Amino acid sequence: MESIITSQAADIAKLERTGAHSHIRGLGLDDKLESRANSQGMVGQLKARKAAGVIVKVIKQGKISGRAILIAGAPGTGKTAIAMAMSQEIGDVPFTSIAASEVFSLEMSKTECLTQAFRRSIGVRIKEETEIIEGEVVEIQIDRSLTGVGPQTGKLTLKTTDMETIYDLGQKMIGSLTKEKVMAGDVIQIDKATGRITRLGRSFTRARDFDATGPDVKFVQCPEGELQTRKEVVHTVSLHEIDVINSRQQGFLALFSGDTGEIKPEVRDQINQKIAGWCEEGKAEIVPGVLFIDEIHMLDMECFSFLNRALEDTMAPVVIMASNRGMTRIRGTNYQSPHGVPIDFLDRLLIISTQPYSEDEIKQILKIRCDEEEVDMTEEAMGVLTKVAVETSLRYAIHLISTGHLVAQKRQAAKVDVIDIKRVYSLFLDESRSVQYMKEYQDEFLYNEIVAGQDDRMAVDQSTTST
Repeated sequence: MESIITSQAADIAKLERTGAHSHIRGLGLDDKLESRANSQGMVGQLKARKAAGVIVKVIKQGKISGRAILIAGAPGTGKTAIAMAMSQEIGDVPFTSIAASEVFSLEMSKTECLTQAFRRSIGVRIKEETEIIEGEVVEIQIDRSLTGVGPQTGKLTLKTTDMETIYDLGQKMIGSLTKEKVMAGDVIQIDKATGRITRLGRSFTRARDFDATGPDVKFVQCPEGELQTRKEVVHTVSLHEIDVINSRQQGFLALFSGDTGEIKPEVRDQINQKIAGWCEEGKAEIVPGVLFIDEIHMLDMECFSFLNRALEDTMAPVVIMASNRGMTRIRGTNYQSPHGVPIDFLDRLLIISTQPYSEDEIKQILKIRCDEEEVDMTEEAMGVLTKVAVETSLRYAIHLISTGHLVAQKRQAAKVDVIDIKRVYSLFLDESRSVQYMKEYQDEFLYNEIVAGQDDRMAVDQSTTST
């Protein structure tokens, strides 16, 4: 009974980790930045993916900052998927993703929210040298008092291929060795500044000490040269993390709680000066990251004015935006503009356009999603589901995969068949059928203000103008 519950819990946890873009592994480009038809979870959008690959290569070189890219296209054409693929390709460069509506929902000013997002996307690589002791443990001697009271003392013998040294141990080091379960024959590394002990593995010379070893035992060579060496350690943190830590007494705890609040400009100016000094001394390096803002048309003129100025700063990340709007009003104004973005700001952007998927590409995407959700589907059912996606939308068809799988399980079938797709298609309405249902029964709904025989869009425009 316990094994059944454990397996069910594991299946549920795995299902929860399957997200809308969890199948994305990268942009699917070759060494020449040419798009493959189907690779790394990406299908179609060859020109858009190639353009994104060029941007990623420039970002990796770390030579540009303050550039802005707009991914524009109809709903369901893979704009967010391309942005997620870019984040996978970028690697250790900071990547921050926000929705434009978040700017208006936080308990802080709009400009402060955007400033924090910008500084969260700028990394600082801080270099420091530390002294370490690395060698193979020859012997550990721990002296304990007969009464069991008082501090423990001991000696640690370490060796390399060239030398051997005995170190005196205090109470703290003895506790660290006991915690790491260090024994003779282990290769360890000791940080002299912090006293932290890292167990690197088991020496090859002691491989025959035991008749059997566990699968997690790692064998390494005995270190060469001196026991004490200097090693350069690189830490990567974001400017926002440095801001939070220095803005209040318990700033480090605020990073975990998320309650950062508004940060004074004076604090940021002092931090910028300090980091600029570190960069001149060679102790640190600025890493311009990426800020992805989805649904950019939700921002208003105040936000666009701030972005115009922020992108001109020397410490600005690469900003990637996405919008599915055509000619629409700029929020808070009566002016229309492409994608809901002001013309002067639109002039700053590199625009990547996405095209609707073909039927073959939709079928490949649905197969990838079936593999990701571990759903077996017959070819006939896949053909029906592809037809549904073409006639309705790709997102609606993807939703039918998991629901169809549940219906197939209910009738104890190994694969999802046409009957299961038809069943869930009748249970869940797509957008067009839902609108048709609303038009037929609109008089029975509450607060219905649409006049019979009047165009819906005209009624909405009139109500908006009147307010």
